[in-house]
Amino acid sequence: MKIFSDLYIDGRWCGGPGRMPGSHPATGALIANVATAGWDECAAAIDAADRAAADWSGTPPRQRSEVLRRAFELLKDEAEEFARLITRENGKILADARAEVDYAAEFFRWFAEEAVRVPGDFRLSPAGDKTIITTHDPIGVSLLITPWNFPAAMATRKIAPALAAGCTMILKPAASTPLTALAIADLLERAGVPSGVVNVVLPVPVSPAVHRMLQDPRVRSLSFTGSTEVGRVLLHACADTVVRASMELGGNAPFLVLEGADVNAAVDAAMAAKMRNGGAACTAANRFYVHDSLVEAFTAEFSARMSALRLGPGEDPDSDLGSLVSVAERDKVAVAVAQALRHGARTTTGGQCPGGAGAFFPATVLADVPASSAILRTEIFGPVAPLVTVGSQDEAIRLANDTPFGLISYVYGPSTDALRVARRLEAGMVAVNRGVVSDPAASFGGVKQSGLGREGGFDGIHEFLETKYIALDA
Repeated sequence: MKIFSDLYIDGRWCGGPGRMPGSHPATGALIANVATAGWDECAAAIDAADRAAADWSGTPPRQRSEVLRRAFELLKDEAEEFARLITRENGKILADARAEVDYAAEFFRWFAEEAVRVPGDFRLSPAGDKTIITTHDPIGVSLLITPWNFPAAMATRKIAPALAAGCTMILKPAASTPLTALAIADLLERAGVPSGVVNVVLPVPVSPAVHRMLQDPRVRSLSFTGSTEVGRVLLHACADTVVRASMELGGNAPFLVLEGADVNAAVDAAMAAKMRNGGAACTAANRFYVHDSLVEAFTAEFSARMSALRLGPGEDPDSDLGSLVSVAERDKVAVAVAQALRHGARTTTGGQCPGGAGAFFPATVLADVPASSAILRTEIFGPVAPLVTVGSQDEAIRLANDTPFGLISYVYGPSTDALRVARRLEAGMVAVNRGVVSDPAASFGGVKQSGLGREGGFDGIHEFLETKYIALDA
């Protein structure tokens, strides 16, 4: 697959004031020197998006839909090449990369269908003096900021609804994984997206450039996926020009194993919830609350399953767990585990960085974790599962809700009990007796400090639309 390492602005590939190395996190091998953007390039991207806005917003919804459908077909046709690129720059195993590409492609297909189904309203007012017409207009130039953990899917989850709504955009991918985003820009050009509609920049330094873009009155929307800490800063920046902000922020997902649960089935779900993407997912189960009647059996089975995972380069077909995206991210995980061990937890498997090169950390289970442990308040973003013993449903719910975050929760147990518990959990999404919830057809988002707005589902396109009310004389 061709590696694109330049910026993509107004339908052209161009350099910037500098270059930064993109390396394989498992080996350290250089993949490409990627162009970085200064303010001139960021301003050019805004100019291009603004010039293209009128034509793209005026394009018939069916035409936008067909462009998105072609993008879906191209991504499916080139799925293996994209998966291998993701593995090279992100470090995840090929199985996870292939699953991500399938997930990413589905956003193109879903929003190809939603582009032609934006609802409106036409009705007589209660007073009978006018007709109320409600319609929706594209919000305008949008700034999209994506993280490193799903470099394809987080991009398409934002690009697809923006295109479907008729918006133009500037995409700022993570500095750790820009190559996948640039390859998607090439794919969109081949699918028929006109010049200027999608632009990709990698500003260095990041924060001043992003803040300055948000001060431009032509930028009307921000869609951000990343940490709550950065999200708070960006919300402040949006306030000055009242930019609409859609935020998918940090998580701290609890996984509750209730009394009477099938232990083997609960472990199956726990493996999916914890180890999808090597644990580097905002939806990853982050802390496990297990009823005391099951904790011994659950710990033993879960530890056996985690210890069986083979650690190695993502391209190796024998690998079950690849590297983290960088040594810095690996070290954050290692520090969190070390702190937990000093405060009373014990490892049943894993827990130590392996020797040699690469950003590797083994699948780790921590047992006997005190409910007050700092690791339970940290989004681990790695293959580490801390287990806490609880004595009742009420205790599990109280501990699960004791967090400023509320993206997703997991419950495993007898169906009636699990559903009752799910209703009491403070989360935007709840998985009941299953380990994965993500679906392009479902509304994705959290409550509390886990975010604002929703992505995917019927709601996703509305993040890029503004409601217009027209009063027509009756």
